[in-house]
Order: sequence, then C-alpha cells, then structure tokens
Amino acid sequence: MKRIVFIFSFLMIGTLAFAQITEAEDDLRSVNADTSKGWTTGGMVNINLAQSSFSNWAAGGQNSLGVNGLITAFANYRVGSSTWDNMLDVGYGVLQQGKGTGFIKTDDKIDFSSKFGRKASKEWYYAAMLNFKTQMTKGYNYPDDVNVISRLFAPAYLIGAVGMDYKPSPVLTAFISPFTAKTTFVLDDDLANAGAFGVIPAEFDELGVMVVPGQKVRSELGGYVRIVFNKTFFKDKSVSLLSKLDLFSNYLHKPQNIDVNWENIISFKINKYISATITTQLIYDDDI
Repeated sequence: MKRIVFIFSFLMIGTLAFAQITEAEDDLRSVNADTSKGWTTGGMVNINLAQSSFSNWAAGGQNSLGVNGLITAFANYRVGSSTWDNMLDVGYGVLQQGKGTGFIKTDDKIDFSSKFGRKASKEWYYAAMLNFKTQMTKGYNYPDDVNVISRLFAPAYLIGAVGMDYKPSPVLTAFISPFTAKTTFVLDDDLANAGAFGVIPAEFDELGVMVVPGQKVRSELGGYVRIVFNKTFFKDKSVSLLSKLDLFSNYLHKPQNIDVNWENIISFKINKYISATITTQLIYDDDI
C-alpha cells in the first residue's frame, strides 16, 4: 500500500519557545570555510521548549507542553586527493496536550552517513558511501498507544553504494550511484510476522497456526541519489539551512516508484539564547 508521511514542526517565540544554542552550532554554521588538509569537525545542539497555558480563557484552548532536541555533528577529513565525510543526526521530541494526557512522540531519529571519496576531476570524486537510519523508542499510531508500529531496529535501513560524488561548492554535494544495496531490517517478531515495512509476512495454516515466520530482512538492488545542501545566510550567520534528499529506485521491483526521503532544517538565530526552528520531512515508500 502506498503511503506518504509528512512531518511539519514549527516552534516560535509566540508560545514561549526557548532554544539553547551552543558554540558548536557556530561551528556548524561556519562549515562554508574549506579546509584543504586534516580534520574539520563541528556540530549543533538545539533544545526547544514550547508551552501554552490557559485559565478561564473565553476563547477556549488546551494546555500543552512540547520538548524537542536535535544533535547534528560532522567530522570531515581531507588529505591530498582523498576525502572522508561523516555526519550524524539524532533527534527526539515529545508533546503533551490537554490535562491528564500522556506524552506522545513527535520526533525520533538516528541518521548516520559515512562517505569516502577519491578525486577524479575538479568537482567529481569516485566515492563509496554507507548510510544507516533507525529510531530509539517505540512508535504508535496515535491515539492508539497500545499497539506498537515501530521500535529500535524495526525498522532500520542500511544503504551501501558506490558511484560518483559531485562537489561544485563546499555547501553542496550530490552523490550518484547506479549500484546500491538497500537492506531493511525489522527486528521485531510481531512486526515481521505482519509484513511491516515491506518484509515478507508470516504464513499461517487454515487453523491460524503460523507455519513460516515473517522475514526480518529485505534486500533491494537499485540506483541511489543523495543530495546535501548546508549553508548559512547573512553576515551574522543568523539563518542556516540543512537539506538532505535521498532517492532510491529498486531495479527488480517497480523501478518507476522511487523511494523519497527529504528532510529540511531551517534555524533562525534571534540572539545568543533564543532561536526558532522549522523542520520538515517528506517520506514516500511504495512498499509500505
């Protein structure tokens, strides 16, 4: 069944949004500076708190409390004609809305990528890349908070690819691979037996007794494109944009239905202690 998942998060000062911006964020925003040799490292730690409180308010409304944290770190190495780029994104967020209700999860991700390249020309590199994605805690299809629909390593995605990396500027890279192995892991018996995330489900006899358990691994071979744009704007670096687009086509099954994962993080630095962040993520997978 086709599924499109769109996540939009917007925290502004009007509802009392507080963000802690560390010196590491300045390092991330200065990534435009090119280093010809050795390690370049940096990162960003962003914690957002949003709260709304109502007392005898004529227009009505519900009290709410939201907390969201994001850690982005990179470590890139340059020596001679070789490059090695590493990036880690970890995010987690919860929201409580209404009196007497529990917290629901609004964000949960672990995204690590590592890419090695050897210079082929001025802007092109021979490259090999690994990318791993999963989450940390159980996921539910709210308001149902009983039946688990995801958890750590269920799913997890591992991509291994070889191809060419296009680097026209320090803020933009485009990795293109015609030979890519994509592996989906569903390391949970119930989810695997149900055929979640595209794995082959369990088989049952006429009495409902399972005769063949569901598979926990699904392998695909196809083409892959990953584009990363990371740039700061204005002299004071008050606005930054990190955009990551992943495209994958399975050569062996409906290659025209391209998997899409597009994530954008826009950060507005208002002063040393306060910022606003917009996060969007668009996911399309024909097999889910």
